[in-house]
Amino acid sequence: MSSGGTKTGNFEMESIEMESIEKSQEDLIREQQYAIESLENEIDNLRRRMNSASSDDSEDRLYEMTRELMQAHRRNRKLTGTLRDAKERLEELKEKVEQLSAPPNNYGIFLQKNSDGTVDIDLSGKRWKVNADPQINLDKVRRGQEVIVNGVFNVVAVREFDKRGEVVKLKEVLDEERAIVVMRADEERVVELSELTDSRSLKFGDSVLLNPATGMLMEKLPKVEVEDLMLEEVPDITYGDVGGLDEQIEGIRDVIETPYLYPKEYQEFGLTPPKGVLLYGPPGCGKTLVAKAIANSLAKQIQKKTGKEGIKGYFINVKGPELLNKYVGETERKIREVFQTAREKAKDGFPVVIFFDEMDSLFRSRGMGISSDMESTVVPTFLAEIDGVEGLKDVIVVGASNRQDLLDPAVLRPGRLDIKIKIDRPNAEGAKDIFSKYMNANLPIAPSELERFDNDVGEAIKSMVSDATDEMFSDSSENKFIEVTYARGERETLYFKDFISGAMIENIVARAKKFAIKRIIADDANEKGISPEDLRVAIREEYKENEDLPNTTNPDDWAKISGRKGERIVNIRALIDNESDHPKREPNTIKGGAYL
Repeated sequence: MSSGGTKTGNFEMESIEMESIEKSQEDLIREQQYAIESLENEIDNLRRRMNSASSDDSEDRLYEMTRELMQAHRRNRKLTGTLRDAKERLEELKEKVEQLSAPPNNYGIFLQKNSDGTVDIDLSGKRWKVNADPQINLDKVRRGQEVIVNGVFNVVAVREFDKRGEVVKLKEVLDEERAIVVMRADEERVVELSELTDSRSLKFGDSVLLNPATGMLMEKLPKVEVEDLMLEEVPDITYGDVGGLDEQIEGIRDVIETPYLYPKEYQEFGLTPPKGVLLYGPPGCGKTLVAKAIANSLAKQIQKKTGKEGIKGYFINVKGPELLNKYVGETERKIREVFQTAREKAKDGFPVVIFFDEMDSLFRSRGMGISSDMESTVVPTFLAEIDGVEGLKDVIVVGASNRQDLLDPAVLRPGRLDIKIKIDRPNAEGAKDIFSKYMNANLPIAPSELERFDNDVGEAIKSMVSDATDEMFSDSSENKFIEVTYARGERETLYFKDFISGAMIENIVARAKKFAIKRIIADDANEKGISPEDLRVAIREEYKENEDLPNTTNPDDWAKISGRKGERIVNIRALIDNESDHPKREPNTIKGGAYL
């Protein structure tokens, strides 16, 4: 027997026992009532006898009878209370038996109210026309809301909207009540819209929640995949925030801003604006910063040219590894969504910059045999979007990579990424310019340094920056970094200055600020501010942290990433101060065909 049947049987046995108890108690009550009536009759007889002839025996007998009568009343009240409790318990058991034996209810989705008072519901994918409880206000029930249906298929209660389902992509809105969505494996389906979804707010590529059983869109979901990649408004970064790249910035402005500021002149000469720009160079030299400044400057220049204050730029920051997906076709779909989003923003007349960071992770040369050869489908998708039939009006593609040698040649050819600009490591003058972005007059400077320049903060900072730059670009022995051996057997000593970047300079200034803060914490009020010694120690610590970073396992690849192009490197040896304790090892030359 099942557990449900066992419970029902127990309730029935308890019901039978309670009924037998109730009957026996009713018999006792009737006996007590009969005894009370007999005693009352006997008392009346005794009273009549007392009136005719009173005696002591009669009084005693009357007293005894009265006491027995009171005891009988008390027993009667007790039995009445017991009987009442037994009846209540019996009613509870009957209710439980009815609940357990009642048929189950179903959940459905409300579709519409009919003119005859009935309602249409969707129950497990089937459409039903049923009656509803008169106490339910059908005018307040919304399309797509969940309802409870009893065993005879009548609506007896209303619940909230069901928030469960599958996440699908919207392809097209047909009308106010229908839309086309794309399922997994690019399967398309026509679905209905609930009242939670407004057809006017739905756009191509939106993530929506679909109830697979009813085929109804329940709500619009945040576009996590694309929204994570997109910064709606460009960060407040201008070309003035970029240091050491004046020449590169001038070239970028000529090829990007000029076509948007003077479109009539370009049309007159039959010249089309460039579709894309490739920023390549070592890591940490400002490629991402330049890309953000491009969108900001472009929007400001168009505002100035047209006089319209409402023009703003959009910056879609696509991090290459974030687009990669293990499922076939998912990466290509995300690339199409990025370009579709850019086109929608550009329709409003706003310039849109699509920035592909780490471009070599997505658009490697096809047929290289690296990884799973997913480039064979990802690269054609990118090429079709960048120069497809629809075109990219007011959309600029900016790519950044520190391994441009890995990019597919079709991506780099003229007509796609037309302009190639190298963001190289800064020289001494560029390093001073970068230092000036982080060492400004608002920073507290050590009093001892200010006294040397008559409290002129600008001159003090200029002197500190000059000394720090000389320290970084010095050819002293303590600034030696690595010794490289080329394939021909030649050696070259490289210094830390050969690997300086804007990110390293920013980190050096941050270290110096921390040293100044530690002095304040130590209550050294005499030197409250940044001193030249802080910058010197920060440089030495930054160099020390980078001593062990060169990759000696694959030196040639490391050199290419770091910006060292040219003859193949076969060996890298890190140089430290006590070189005398570590004698140089001559590289072994092995002839072709020899085996170890």
